[in-house]
Amino acid sequence: MSRASGEPRAAPPSPGIPPKRAKVTAEPGAPEEGPARPAAPFFARKLKNAAIGTGCDIRLRVVVVGNPRPSLRWYRNEELLAPCEEEYGTLWIRDSKKEDAGVYTCIAENERGEAMTSAVLAIIDMEGKGGVGEQRSVQEGSCPAVGLCRVTVHRTFGDRATVQLDA
Repeated sequence: MSRASGEPRAAPPSPGIPPKRAKVTAEPGAPEEGPARPAAPFFARKLKNAAIGTGCDIRLRVVVVGNPRPSLRWYRNEELLAPCEEEYGTLWIRDSKKEDAGVYTCIAENERGEAMTSAVLAIIDMEGKGGVGEQRSVQEGSCPAVGLCRVTVHRTFGDRATVQLDA
């Protein structure tokens, strides 16, 4: 405040901070962007092989682009799974059981075409926990497309494990 007038004083401009830029707006009469061109589905993020312990939750996630927005179908071992409306591009497997193991496939489809991605999900029985470096095999039938999968347990944390899946 100025002592003489009692009015607040403005701070001097700071030399280190550049002034605000003017806002850019579209000129009147400029053409607006039209709708996106139709495009066949494409997976920007595909499914990845994974291994989890029994009783764990896992989210299988894809990112798919296409116009119009593709519809998604999920399969386990070539069997169509019931559609769920949780989140587009996501399939949750909760409280996993050995029977949840297999090859998961997501098919994206629109009027312009179709795309597909697949990955193996191995389920490790965590009842007989082992130590670091222990190798366990997920029995044939759990991974029908690749036969026998080898899973190496790297670390264990209570009922959870960090694992490596070699198909």
